[in-house]
Amino acid sequence: MAQPIAGKKEKPAPVPAYKNASLPTAKRVADLLSRMTLEEKIAQVRSMHFGRPIIDDAMQANAFKMDSMFRYGIGMMNPDFKATAENTIHRRNALQQWLRKNTRLGIPVIFLDEAHHGLLAPGADAFPHSIGFACSWDTALIERVYDYVSRECRSKGTDVVLAPIVDVCRDPRWGRTGETFGEDPYLCGVLGSAVVRGFQGSSNGKVTQDHVGACLKTFTGHGGSEGANNQGPTNVSIRDLREIHMESFRLAINRSRPTSIMASYCEVDDIPSHANKWLLTDVLRKEWKFNGVVVSDWFAIDQLWQKHLIAADTKSAALIAFNAGVTIDLPYGKNYAALDSLVKEKKLPMKELDSAVAYILRLKFDLGLFEQDTASLEKAQQLMASNEGTPLALEAAEKSMVLLKNDNNFLPIKKDQYKKIAVIGPCAAVNYLGDYSGIPRNNVSLLDGLKNKANGQYEVLYAQGVKLTTNGDTISHNNYQYIDTAHWPSAEENKKLINEAVSVAKQADFIIIAIGENEQMGREAWANHPGDQTDLNLQSQQEDLVKAIMATGKPAMVYLAHGRPLSINWIAENVPAIVDGWFTGEEAGNAFANILFGDVNPSGKLAISYPRSAGQVPIYYNHKPSAQFFPYLMEQNTPLYPFGYGRSYTTYSYAAPQVSTPTLKKNGAVTVTVNITNTGSRKGDEIVQLYIHQKVASVTRPVKELKDFARIPLEPGETKTVSFTLDRSKLSYWNKDMKYGVEPGIVEIMTGANSNEVQKVELVVE
Repeated sequence: MAQPIAGKKEKPAPVPAYKNASLPTAKRVADLLSRMTLEEKIAQVRSMHFGRPIIDDAMQANAFKMDSMFRYGIGMMNPDFKATAENTIHRRNALQQWLRKNTRLGIPVIFLDEAHHGLLAPGADAFPHSIGFACSWDTALIERVYDYVSRECRSKGTDVVLAPIVDVCRDPRWGRTGETFGEDPYLCGVLGSAVVRGFQGSSNGKVTQDHVGACLKTFTGHGGSEGANNQGPTNVSIRDLREIHMESFRLAINRSRPTSIMASYCEVDDIPSHANKWLLTDVLRKEWKFNGVVVSDWFAIDQLWQKHLIAADTKSAALIAFNAGVTIDLPYGKNYAALDSLVKEKKLPMKELDSAVAYILRLKFDLGLFEQDTASLEKAQQLMASNEGTPLALEAAEKSMVLLKNDNNFLPIKKDQYKKIAVIGPCAAVNYLGDYSGIPRNNVSLLDGLKNKANGQYEVLYAQGVKLTTNGDTISHNNYQYIDTAHWPSAEENKKLINEAVSVAKQADFIIIAIGENEQMGREAWANHPGDQTDLNLQSQQEDLVKAIMATGKPAMVYLAHGRPLSINWIAENVPAIVDGWFTGEEAGNAFANILFGDVNPSGKLAISYPRSAGQVPIYYNHKPSAQFFPYLMEQNTPLYPFGYGRSYTTYSYAAPQVSTPTLKKNGAVTVTVNITNTGSRKGDEIVQLYIHQKVASVTRPVKELKDFARIPLEPGETKTVSFTLDRSKLSYWNKDMKYGVEPGIVEIMTGANSNEVQKVELVVE
C-alpha cells in the first residue's frame, strides 16, 4: 500500500455539481440525475404522510425503521394537521437533517401544507373563505394576505402549499363552493393569480425568500360535477371545458407561474383527469408550456382502479397516471412504488422517469432546499406574536362582506340609537370559519364584535335561536375532528330555542338575526363524510326563527354566514336589510360591527349568483342567448341577486363607456374609459366591471363575459375616469373549427356596477 508523502495534504474531494449553488438549476438537475439509481429516482416521485405513521422522536430514533422508509429519499411529505407549531418544526427539521446526512445523495424533501384561507394548523390566522374573499375583488389585498400566509407557512418549514383552488363553480349545491372564487373564469383566474403571487413573492415562477411554492387546484372541471356531487363526472363539451373550466387555470398560469398544479378527481368525456394525457401533457405541457410539477389529488390514482375502473390494479393505474403526466403520487406514494417493476419490464422508458424526476429536483433546487437552514421555532413564534395577521384579517373581512339589501337606508345605525341590541341565531356566538380552516388564536364572533364596540353605549343581548347541528354547533368546535355524520336537532328542540329567542327579542330595541351554515353543511365530501346539498334552503328551522323575530315588530336585519349562496326568498322580500358575511375569517365579528355602525362602508360584490331555488341551478350570468329565455311555470328565471351585485351606504352614477377608436384590427388594442361619480354623502369603494358580447359569431357566445374590473375609492362628489384595455387576449374565443382567435364582427362593450346594470358601446372588429 502506498504511503502518503509526509507534509503533503490530500486534496479534498471535489464538490458535486449538484451541490454547487452558483451553477444554473438545469446543470444541477442533470448532474444529480446522472448519479441516481432507479430506486432513488422512484423515491422522488413518491410521497409519505407525517401523521400515518407518526414520524416522531421515537420513530426517528429507530435507525432500522428510518432506513427502511427513507434510505432512498422521498419526494414530498404531507402534513400532520393536528401537530402544534413546535412539533411540526421539530419533526420537519429532524427528518430533513436525517435525509441530508443518512441518504447516499442527501436529497431533501418538500414539505407540503394546506393553506386555502390561512395555514391549516393550530394557532394560525384564518382569513375569508375564497367565495367570500372573491367578493372583495381586491387583488392587491389578496396578494398582501397571502404574502403573510406564505411567511407564516415558511416559518414552520412549509415549502409548497396545496392552494389556491381556481375551479369555476356553477352549482352551489357542491360542498366545496366556498373554496372557489365563484362562477366566472376570468375572476377566478385573476384572483387565483394574485394568491399565487402572494405565496411565491413573484409573478415569474420564482419563489422568493420566506415564501412558498403554490399549487393550483384542481385541474379541471371539478366545480361542474354532475348533480354537484363531489368527484362526480363533469359532462361538458370540449369548448365549454376550454372556455370555462380550463380558462381560469390558463390565466393563473400565464399571470403568475405557480410551481405546481393538482389534477382533479373528476372525469370529462369519460376520461378521468389523472388518466388524461391530452389534458396534462398536450395542453398543460405542450400548449401552455407549464414547466412545474403535476401532483395527484389524494388517492386519485387509486381511484383509477378502485372507482373509475379504467385500470385493473395499482400497477396498471400507476402506468396510466404516469403516462398521462402525473409527476408525483399523493398522499402515500403506494401506486408509484410499481414504477420499479414497470421500468424493469421495459413498459416505462427510463427517460420518461428521468423527465418526471427532473421536475421534482428542479423544484427542490429552485426552493433552495439544498442550502436551506432548518426552520426556526423562535422565528415562527415571533411572527405569531406580532399579530401582523389581525389587521389583514379585519380588512379582508370588511371588504368581503356584501350588503344585499338596505331598504330606506335602514343601515348603518348609530351607537347611541338603540339601548339594547340583540344578536340572535346559531351564527351569533360562534364564528364559523368554513372548510379547510385552521384554529386561530382569536376568533371573533358577531356577539364578540358587538360587545367590543359597545363602550358602554348599548347593552348586548343574545339568544341561540336554533341549533344547526347538535354535534358541531358549539363555541369550542374543532375542525380537526372531521365530524362525519351530522346530527340534526329535533323540531321540538329548535321550537323551544325559537321561543326563548322571541323573549329576548322583545326586550331589545334592535335585532341582528345571524343565520346560515356551519362547516358540516358545506365541506368537501368523501366516503361517509357528506358535504354536498340537494337544496339550498336554510336548514334547521332557521327561516321559522327569522319569521318569529320579524313578527315581534322590532327593527331587525339578517346577517348570513355561509359557504355557498342560499335560497332566501322570504327574507329578501320581508327583511329590510341583509348583510352577506360568508365565512369571513377570524375578524368577522369586528368587521360586521364596523359596517353596522357605519365606520366602514360596505363594498363587496357577489362573485357568484344567488339562485331563488335549487330548481334554477345552474344559473349564472354568462349564459348563452337561448338559456333563461322563458320563465318557469312557478318561478322567475332570473337570479335573486346577480353576479357582481352589492350595495353601498353611498350612491354612484355611471356615464356611458367610450372607446378610443370605433374600429379595431384583430391584433390591435382599444382603450375603454368610463366616468364614475360618487353621488352620495359618504366615501366608498366602487367595483367597476367591464363585460363584452360578440353580437354575431360562428358559434353561440355568452350574453356577456367579464373581461376586466377595477376597485376604486371615491370621495363624496368625486368623479374618476377608469380605463380598461381590450386586446386580442380578451376578444379571442374558440370558433366553430375549434381554432382560438378573434373573429371579425361587432362587439358590445358594457360597463357598470354589476352584471345586470350596464351601459353599452359598440366596437367594430375588422
